[in-house]
Formats: sequence, C-alpha cells, structure tokens
Amino acid sequence: MSRIVVTGGAGRLGRSLVSGLATAGHEVVSFDRTRSDDPALAGVAQVAIDLADADATAHALQEAHADALIHLAAIAVPFSAPEHVIMRTNAMLAISVLGGAVAAGIPKIVAASSPTVLGYGAPTGWVPGRFPLDEDTAPAPWNAYALSKHLIEQTLRMYARQTGDTIRFAAFRPCYVIAPEEWAGAPTQQGHTVRERLDDPALSAPAVFNYVDARDVATFCDRLLEALPGIPNAETFFVAADDALAREPLADLVPRFFPGTDEVAAVLTGTTSAFSNAKARRLLGWAPTHSWRSELPATDLDRKDAPTWTSTASSSSR
Repeated sequence: MSRIVVTGGAGRLGRSLVSGLATAGHEVVSFDRTRSDDPALAGVAQVAIDLADADATAHALQEAHADALIHLAAIAVPFSAPEHVIMRTNAMLAISVLGGAVAAGIPKIVAASSPTVLGYGAPTGWVPGRFPLDEDTAPAPWNAYALSKHLIEQTLRMYARQTGDTIRFAAFRPCYVIAPEEWAGAPTQQGHTVRERLDDPALSAPAVFNYVDARDVATFCDRLLEALPGIPNAETFFVAADDALAREPLADLVPRFFPGTDEVAAVLTGTTSAFSNAKARRLLGWAPTHSWRSELPATDLDRKDAPTWTSTASSSSR
C-alpha cells in the first residue's frame, strides 16, 4: 500500500482515479480547490488548497509524507478560457505542484498530459506520418491547451535531469475520458451523451474518435506507480481503449474529417483505435477492460446500424 496525493482529485477523472486507487488498497489524499461531497471521495482525505500558491503547495506536499504524486489539476478543456489564461494556469500549476513534489522528496511523480499534443484539428490541416498514433508520433501542439500539456511532459523531463534516478517520473496522455455515470446517460465533458457521440461521428471526430473509461485510467496509474522503479525514467504513455468511439470503420471516418489522411488511415481496420496503447501493455503489463460495447445499456447496442465486427486492436505495435 502506498500513500498517494492526487491533485484535482475532485474533478471528472480525479474522482474515478481516487476511488480506484483507494479500492486497490492505497491511502489517497485529494488536493483540490474545495472539498467535495461526491460519494466517490467518501472516506478519502481531502485538502482544500490553491495549488497556484507554490509556497502553500510545497508545504502541503511536505506535510503529506506521500510515496507518490499524481498531478491532474489543470484547466482541462481547450478554449474553455482565454488562451493566455490556459497557458499561464497550467504552466504555473505544473511548476508549483511538480516542483513542490520534488522539493518534498516524493519518490514517484506522475502527471497527466493529453493526446492533443499531437496537433490533430489544426486549422491548417493535419496528416500524421502514420497510424496508429503512438508515443513516437511527433508532438505538434497548435493551441494553448495542447502546448501547456506538452510543457508538462517537458517539465517532468527537466526535473528528471535535475534529480537523476533518485525520483522516478512519468507522464500519461489519457484519451477522451468517460466517467462511469456517463455510460448511463449523464453528459460527457462536451455536453453530449455517449450515444449522441456514437450516432453523430462529427461529435467524436475532434478527438479522432479516441476514448478511455476513467476506471481504466485508475488501473493504469496503479500499475504505472508499481512499475516506475523498473522502467526508463520520465517516459510518456498513451492511455486508450482498444477500440474507437465509432460505429463505422475508421478507415472511412478519419479521411472524412481529416482531409488527406486516406492513405495513412487505410491501416485502421474496423473500429480499431487510431491511438496505440501498446507501450503501456509492453512496459507495464496494463490493458483496458472497458469498451463502449460492454458498458452502454443494451438498448443502445440493439441498433440496426450497430457494427457486427469486433475490434482488431492487438497488444503489439511500434
């Protein structure tokens, strides 16, 4: 059992992550702006704190006596605030929290990045060199949110260069997070239901049809913290479902919404995800266990246009 501080523990992903880690037997402390009465945090220690206050954050992390830190706190949606506010806030939180954790001597430090660092959706067009997208795909952020997430990855590497292997770091890029209640019809982060995102491909296209169940992110983080001492330092991982949030083949859908990708998207058979989770499988032994096919109510699956194929995602890729 480890004592783990989770920043942003009262957020959409944070609630499931905190709950999952607690269920796995860890002692979890949530750091957020306010304490939450959400049932997922019942019995979990909560600290109300302004994480932008670097001195207060460093002191709180010192007092936490944690074995690990997972940093989620950030402005979590692109263009949900002015670009300069997103950049300033997320960068400030990265230095405040990650720097405070280093100063406190927390031996395992993990931070959430985003698949958006790859640059899909750029107004000038976007054609990746190949599919599936993975950790070797070159980042090309085109907005402040994506740039701030890329900066978080670089901040971890900066601290790794300062501390060597005395502290173990990692970044992870969770795909479009779907919380457990959203399978039952609660609105997703963009305000649509999961079924609406499936019925109208234009709603899932901005994320290149990626998604991941929040509970799978929790199992990923649990496995990552366990594996950190034995893997290369400051690695980055995609955390993705095996399939895409789509009823149609991605080889058809991706070129429809991303012109010029016909050739590179041809390798995406059926609704195999455009994002590879092979690195997490290979280095961590982690695999997602939730899919929209298993989680949506049966009434949503009994549709005439529901696909008859199964995902061909495999555990081996580049």
